[in-house]
Amino acid sequence: MNQSKYKRVLLKLSGEGFCEAGSWGIESEPLKRTVETVIELVNLGVEVALVNGAGNLMRGSELTESVGVQRTTGDHMGMLATVMNSLALGDALNAAGIETRVMAAAGVTSLCETFKANVAQRYLSQGKVIICTGGTGNPFFTTDTCAALRGAETKAELVIKATKVDGVYDSDPAKNPNAKLYSKLSFATVLQEDLKVMDHAAISLCRDNNIDIIVCNMMLPGVVTKVVLGETVGTLVSNQI
Repeated sequence: MNQSKYKRVLLKLSGEGFCEAGSWGIESEPLKRTVETVIELVNLGVEVALVNGAGNLMRGSELTESVGVQRTTGDHMGMLATVMNSLALGDALNAAGIETRVMAAAGVTSLCETFKANVAQRYLSQGKVIICTGGTGNPFFTTDTCAALRGAETKAELVIKATKVDGVYDSDPAKNPNAKLYSKLSFATVLQEDLKVMDHAAISLCRDNNIDIIVCNMMLPGVVTKVVLGETVGTLVSNQI
């Protein structure tokens, strides 16, 4: 049996992973694929925490630019949208036999419990999957920052950022066919060159807490499992480079 390189990981899911490419909302097939990925990790003995975005449901910045919705209002709307994704994923995991707890920062206590680091760590040590939702509970912070923060609070060894691209490039691969894919980067290089891995607050949190980041393409079957098995996939960002 293959053995995981990591005991506890935080998986950061893009909101777009809840729907097919070019679509919108929460769709069953992408949700099933995410559930299958988490099951694979659990079967390897990995303790799994998740944070998801909400780009499949709304983008507050677009409302700010188009109709004048305040940034703080848009951010709070985005937090609520992450809760919608998390509730769907939590129920789907529970239905598949994976005991899951949805823990929110945004105070949605009638729908899910409030995130507490010590409780989250206990759930993980008991083999439960936790979904950390509602962002950090504050505007002006991204779900990437939430992922780094929750990774530190749950003592994760690794943050996996599952995106639509194969890793970190030196320029936008959609615009530049000659864009270079990095296999490894230091946190210092990411910050100095302003590479688009995660926002600077998230990078700094992971650097200061010595939590590696691996950026990979969630659309490729089995890629997240390969990451936890220690295979060379995507881009590794670490203090040890």
